[in-house]
Amino acid sequence: MTSAELIVFVGASVAFIAGLFALLSLLGARAKKFNKRAAKLRQRLEAQAHVGTAAPGDLRRTDPKRFPVIEALVNSVLPKPEILRARLDRTGKRISVGGYAGVSLLVGLVAGFAAALAGGLDLVPAALSGLAAGLLLPHKVVGFLGERRAKAFTNLFPDGIDLMVRGLRSGLPVSECINTIGTEMADPVGLEFRAIADAARLGQSLDDALWATARRLNTADFNFFVITLNVQRETGGNLAETLANLSDILRKRKQMKQKVKAMSSEARASAYILGSLPFLMLAILMVLNADYAMMLFIDPRGHTAVAVGVAMLVTGVGIMFRMVRFEP
Repeated sequence: MTSAELIVFVGASVAFIAGLFALLSLLGARAKKFNKRAAKLRQRLEAQAHVGTAAPGDLRRTDPKRFPVIEALVNSVLPKPEILRARLDRTGKRISVGGYAGVSLLVGLVAGFAAALAGGLDLVPAALSGLAAGLLLPHKVVGFLGERRAKAFTNLFPDGIDLMVRGLRSGLPVSECINTIGTEMADPVGLEFRAIADAARLGQSLDDALWATARRLNTADFNFFVITLNVQRETGGNLAETLANLSDILRKRKQMKQKVKAMSSEARASAYILGSLPFLMLAILMVLNADYAMMLFIDPRGHTAVAVGVAMLVTGVGIMFRMVRFEP
């Protein structure tokens, strides 16, 4: 990239940021009104909570005061911001939509400048690289955090069901059993059940609170639990015995997943080895003969070869991983 193109790229980035802040300032009045209304509603709910009643609603873990202007902009731009909000809630972290958008913008700018300065890319490829990094990296990180938390919840959830079974057999009602799980179990199971108990205490029906948690967690095990409670309430029967059978089924599903993982370990190891070989050979060539290896990144024919090779590598490794990943 020449100095003139670099100046144009920096100027375009500064102009983009300035325009963004100008747009955010226009939306500031709207965000302030929204915050005032939210503060009044929150005060009213807190006042009602002291007397034991409140209007039903969705319990959010995000902080509405963090980046309110950016959050208002994202809500006005995205067609379905509730999908992004649900992904952020699934992580269990206090991540607001505005904070996520701000981090994505920062990652995109840093990646664009790094591609322009360190990689020597032109203006358009650097901008596209920054855009791809800003969209993909935060998305992947949020997905990883959500999956890790869902896995931790699934591992502890059968123990929570067993605790509920013991409570039911001792004569406790379902609501008290849920409260016991929230206080006795470790997070994230305890945290989710405390949220369910708090929602029921604030006036939301237990069924709505359970389904709200099921939508947030998006795990099959908790969906089975909610469906079991609903069916038992409609048809009757021994809930403790039904939940004991459900706990046994969930443990067997976990054992089956571990068995599948053990049986597919050889194929996964092959995918890791085959996927890392091209990068290992490139590193060896860079050490032995850097000028020869750099032809891939200097010559236009090398660019084509790298693009085709990366596409074939990603396709092959992706197929191998899809072949060894399935739900029992």
